[in-house]
Amino acid sequence: MKKNHFLLFIGLAFLFMAMQSDLPAYKLFNENGKETKFKKLVKDALDADIVLFGELHNNPISHWMQLELTKTLFAEKGSDLILGAEMFETDNQMLMDEYLSGKVKGKNFEDEAKLWKNYSTDYKPLVDFAKDNQLSFIASNVPRRYASLVYSEGFEGLNELSDAAKALLPELPIDYDPELPGYKSMLEMMAGMGGSHAPNHNLPMAQAIKDATMANSILKYFEPGKLIIHYNGAYHSNNYEGINWYLKQKYPELKILTITSVEQEDIEDLEDENANLADYTICIPANMTKTY
Repeated sequence: MKKNHFLLFIGLAFLFMAMQSDLPAYKLFNENGKETKFKKLVKDALDADIVLFGELHNNPISHWMQLELTKTLFAEKGSDLILGAEMFETDNQMLMDEYLSGKVKGKNFEDEAKLWKNYSTDYKPLVDFAKDNQLSFIASNVPRRYASLVYSEGFEGLNELSDAAKALLPELPIDYDPELPGYKSMLEMMAGMGGSHAPNHNLPMAQAIKDATMANSILKYFEPGKLIIHYNGAYHSNNYEGINWYLKQKYPELKILTITSVEQEDIEDLEDENANLADYTICIPANMTKTY
């Protein structure tokens, strides 16, 4: 009996040491800052109309989680799942559709689309998942030249664009609330830098045209019974602002689930500054390997 007790003690000691030496790649927290499970996230995502997945652009855990969540949602929703991403602009929608349908080869798509430098590692798996499973993929973001125009001239700079150009944008004039905390903080941050970084008051407008265009693009594809998962930088949906705000302005009844990604030195508990950013928070060690 004593021998058995000793062996049990040794076994528990080894188990404890193994647990202590674990190096978790992430922890998932709910809106109350409590640790939760992936299956709970999936359940809530399946009950939503739109999932806004906020990523850290160079973080491999964000991208891995995006693909895993997409695969899991597809297993339940099938052809009623629609993908979309900030990383593709509205003037590339035709090219995206042609690639997904097999009319255009991958090389032509990659040569002609305005792809981010981490496309091959971080976004190609999502696009190819849509292609392999005959799913729609929304090229949602404003063409960068128009965001630059707004930065230079404000929203007024959009008024003289051609009808063909305006078709790539939300309906003008753009609804805009400069008092939203996310937009105000941009100006405050620039003002705090001082010197040559005097705030350009068009900066939050340039952010807003991106948010408004992504929301408008998403709504073009939305139908009751469909589920749209949209991948974007976390700052485009944190604090239920950005894309989320524009979606709610148009359709307040939409069920939107937000996910954000944060990095911390210690991921045991969610830090106060990272609390209440979204419905779910993926907390990742700050020393995680980067994709670029």
